[in-house]
Amino acid sequence: MPEKQNIVIGALLITASEFMFASMGATVKAVTINLPHEMAVFMRNLFGLAALSPFLLIQYKSGFPHFFKTEVLHLHFLRAVAGLSAMYCLFFAVAHLPLAEASLLKMTAPIFLPIVAFIWLKEKCGPFAMLAIPIGFFGVILVLQPNGDFNASSMIGLLGGFLAAVAKVVVRKLGKTEPTTRTVFYFGIFGVLFSTIPLFWRWQMPTLSQWGLLIGIGIFGTCGQLLMSRGYALAPTAAVAPFTNFMVIFSSAYGFIFWGETLDLYFLVGAMFIVLAGLFAVQADVFFTKVAANSVD
Repeated sequence: MPEKQNIVIGALLITASEFMFASMGATVKAVTINLPHEMAVFMRNLFGLAALSPFLLIQYKSGFPHFFKTEVLHLHFLRAVAGLSAMYCLFFAVAHLPLAEASLLKMTAPIFLPIVAFIWLKEKCGPFAMLAIPIGFFGVILVLQPNGDFNASSMIGLLGGFLAAVAKVVVRKLGKTEPTTRTVFYFGIFGVLFSTIPLFWRWQMPTLSQWGLLIGIGIFGTCGQLLMSRGYALAPTAAVAPFTNFMVIFSSAYGFIFWGETLDLYFLVGAMFIVLAGLFAVQADVFFTKVAANSVD
């Protein structure tokens, strides 16, 4: 039963990747107590590009300059702007919200995917996608204060989920002509260049322990991305995507252990609706495919 073994291994890798992403979120929260979140974004991008270095060296030695040639540089630029903006929003949310709530807002990206794909790519919404949208937004309303007192930090986190969806739709469009490796390469280059700019006015010299946390952000994020990519490569997306929900569980545990954060009933019910909406969105094949391996984290 090799297929079943692949699904099991894929599920384990996805679960491990979500633990890494939750660990990255906890590290971001710890370091941004005293340092700007812009520095955390830069380190995440720097390590992401560093992880590509061996591959780029191989390409250079092989003499394949055409690997870097692209006819759609504007789309790579747009993907980088959307993806990096999403990262800034989500890291800001991690710094200012309970860790579980910030992680849950990151998971709203699949809810926005059908909307963005319909507006931009003119893709029709299937029944699962149509069902996911109202369910997901009902869950968001419950999480973001049902009494109407919306927190600005929560709205920034929600904006991050929307921008992540935009980035994924751009990746979907890029996938028609560009290999995944080239897409990842250009995001890495643009990500480091753009995230360097805020450091000119937001840089603070870290202490030794803060350097350790900043490096940890890069390590956790890069390991999570590699594990997720491998997990989706080994098993069908619909089979293993539900295991991405473990990030909220891991984040809740980190928040409770280190910051004494607790979850109220509204959050728990809202989280159930958002998770359910995400599962429906996964079933909508045209809106949630293996490009999830290139998601923004």
